[in-house]
Amino acid sequence: MSVSRHPVALRLERQVGSATKLLATVMVLPLVDGIFPALVVAGVMGTATGVVETGILIFGGSATAAVILAEMDGDRKQMVSSVLLIGAVIVPLAAIEAAFAPTFRGFLNLPVFERFAGLVILTIAAKTASSEIGEHLPSPGVIIALGLVASFEPAGFAIETSPEYVVNGAAAAGVGVAFALAIAVLSPHLRGRVDIDRFRFGSAVALGVLALPILLGPFDLMQTEAPVALAVLAVTTLFAYDPNAGPAVNAGVDSDQPRDAPSDGASTDAAASDDESPDIQDGGELDPTDPPLDAPPVDPGHIVDDDVSVLANGGEPSGAGEESDGTDPFAEDDSRAPWL
Repeated sequence: MSVSRHPVALRLERQVGSATKLLATVMVLPLVDGIFPALVVAGVMGTATGVVETGILIFGGSATAAVILAEMDGDRKQMVSSVLLIGAVIVPLAAIEAAFAPTFRGFLNLPVFERFAGLVILTIAAKTASSEIGEHLPSPGVIIALGLVASFEPAGFAIETSPEYVVNGAAAAGVGVAFALAIAVLSPHLRGRVDIDRFRFGSAVALGVLALPILLGPFDLMQTEAPVALAVLAVTTLFAYDPNAGPAVNAGVDSDQPRDAPSDGASTDAAASDDESPDIQDGGELDPTDPPLDAPPVDPGHIVDDDVSVLANGGEPSGAGEESDGTDPFAEDDSRAPWL
């Protein structure tokens, strides 16, 4: 698996610490920086398609998938428990923030604020696709604050609420939690088979597609209820998934076999070379007339010269003029090699 080394994700990981806290931060972030309330006020979740797109792309997306697949340890049950614990916090918070959407809609110029909401999504998409580009863009909170100032109309201020916004907001958060649960359940199969960076780039494209209908609303372009962003995300998932990568590559290797052990073909070749060795007789023993395998090489010319000199001197060594040590060169001596 290609683990995403996005600088923003790395900085967030260093600040938060554990994988569970990192996942909670990633999923709660849309509620904190104002992205989710802005989308609710802009009316993005007015349809079921908008609810699903917001849940998967805002609460889920590449960041959630990357944390679960690349950072979280433990078995499947532990990861599912962590996701459910985070979901128990996110869903009520999303419902509470969505409940105040009618109040914000009352004192805001919605056509103006919707453009800023589209800019927020487009900025997040750019930051997700490239950290280098994201460093030169303002944060989502700054854009939302500017949108509130630009579209503020105090004459229409009134505290209102609507069950429809509450249900849609909770449903969007629930879709995001369901997405995280699906990744956690399938994590043993997805690890090593999903290219995180490729999925991250595709999620950025899907976010851009989600922002285009909001930005192009005044021009009456791309005003459709078709789930175009979800279609882009589905195509991205297909391109990021490689069924032949990861654990499936080593599935056929026997873990009991030592790493350095030769294969069957190598063992057969070694056995064949041993059978064809001229130093091994039929009984499996070495020929006693042959030198040991670990003996140093012997100069045959020197042996022949000594034997010829002994025979030429009538059985005396070649150095007969010198004082003899009284030893018989042909006597059995354990200190001499057995082939001499």
